[in-house]
Amino acid sequence: MKKIPYELKLYVAGATPKSLEAFANLKMICNEHLKGQYSIKVIDLLKNPKLAKGDQIVAIPTLVRRLPEPIKKIIGDLSNKERVLVGLDLVGKG
Repeated sequence: MKKIPYELKLYVAGATPKSLEAFANLKMICNEHLKGQYSIKVIDLLKNPKLAKGDQIVAIPTLVRRLPEPIKKIIGDLSNKERVLVGLDLVGKG
């Protein structure tokens, strides 16, 4: 069984346009840069508000990279691709 090196959680509050855009942007970036090496779990805080405490979520949408460590967070709709790539450590120097 192949290990999935990127464990991602996307915290949203319902199916708002911003939440849907964040998920679409994340899928596009993962399909382009992590081909089959990631898992995405979408957590709707309207359904499970207590789950926000575990990852200390203060804004929505928020992407949390659980693995590989260290844990990283990116807040927003993930439309700034370069910022997301840097936040996930997917771009090298140069």
